[in-house]
Amino acid sequence: MIKTDILIIGAGPTGLFTVFEAGLLKLKCHLIDALPQPGGQLAELYPKKPIYDIPGFPEVLAGDLVDNLMEQIEAFQPGFTLGERAETIEKLDDGSFIVTTNKGTQHHAPIVAIAGGLGSFEPRKPPIPNLVKYEDKGVIYMVKEPEKYRGKKIVIAGGGDSALDWSIFLADIAEEVTLVHRRNEFRGALDSVEKVQTLKNQGKIKLITPAEVVEVYGEEELTSVLIRKKAEVTEDIHLETDYFIPLFGLSPKLGPIADWGLEIEKNAIKVDNTLDYQTNIPGIYAIGDVNTYPGKLKLILCGFHEATLMCQSAYQRIFPDKKYVMKYTTVGGVTGFDGTKKEAPKAVIQAID
Repeated sequence: MIKTDILIIGAGPTGLFTVFEAGLLKLKCHLIDALPQPGGQLAELYPKKPIYDIPGFPEVLAGDLVDNLMEQIEAFQPGFTLGERAETIEKLDDGSFIVTTNKGTQHHAPIVAIAGGLGSFEPRKPPIPNLVKYEDKGVIYMVKEPEKYRGKKIVIAGGGDSALDWSIFLADIAEEVTLVHRRNEFRGALDSVEKVQTLKNQGKIKLITPAEVVEVYGEEELTSVLIRKKAEVTEDIHLETDYFIPLFGLSPKLGPIADWGLEIEKNAIKVDNTLDYQTNIPGIYAIGDVNTYPGKLKLILCGFHEATLMCQSAYQRIFPDKKYVMKYTTVGGVTGFDGTKKEAPKAVIQAID
């Protein structure tokens, strides 16, 4: 039985930052994640993709953000149960919880924080005959290692931010990038649409719209695709390619968490955002993309904010008779559970005092 103060389900950026905020309150954390490594979608789906809306980082690769978060929480010595899915939860008479994974690992904690992002997810696949035959043999749903495509011919399908962003990113890596979208209009950010148009004018991206990939070919590996262009006269284009990357988003599912008696709305967990992001079950919180409330924005920085307030509430639940006095890290520094301490320079402390 693994015992901890806060059991965090989901080791994505919000779950990892929760460890830091809990550590400042001297609360220990343990994280469960179905993925084999920390980082959630940032590590699994797009580790080499730049993120632009993290405060203090004009640009940071998703994988680097995960590395930074892991370094930030190292002193608070979190535990990890990776490669296992939180399956069942049992509330004990004292109000604490036992969470058991699909592999039988049991965890006991007075507080459970669900930070599972979008939950378990699968890529939305286009209805193309024999597509499954070429999966991992030229058909790829998630770009993890951009260098894999250096000097290769690539066809990307989709009209959202992912399709636009990866077309832009791979234009300087691949030998040839072709972007196919069933409409002339794109759903992504205007800036990205303009960059794609510029790269098209420069001959770095082939843009085919309105059109769809309708067939895939090859013996053992993918060698070509058939693109059907929709115009006044339908035109079929046979294009040789090394990789076909359909980017039509993900189908998120809460998985077993949906059966825990929590209030669910549109595949997300309803929480009280007026105070602490607690669910309808006292002691269980939901933070990050997995929750919903009026005005909710699914942004990493919002998850960080929710984690901070949740930890304050968790402290009061664990220690109802104690009053916590918040201290700024610029004054008190950060002391890890191993005794290591990062302190603000004395000149800074004196100025604040």
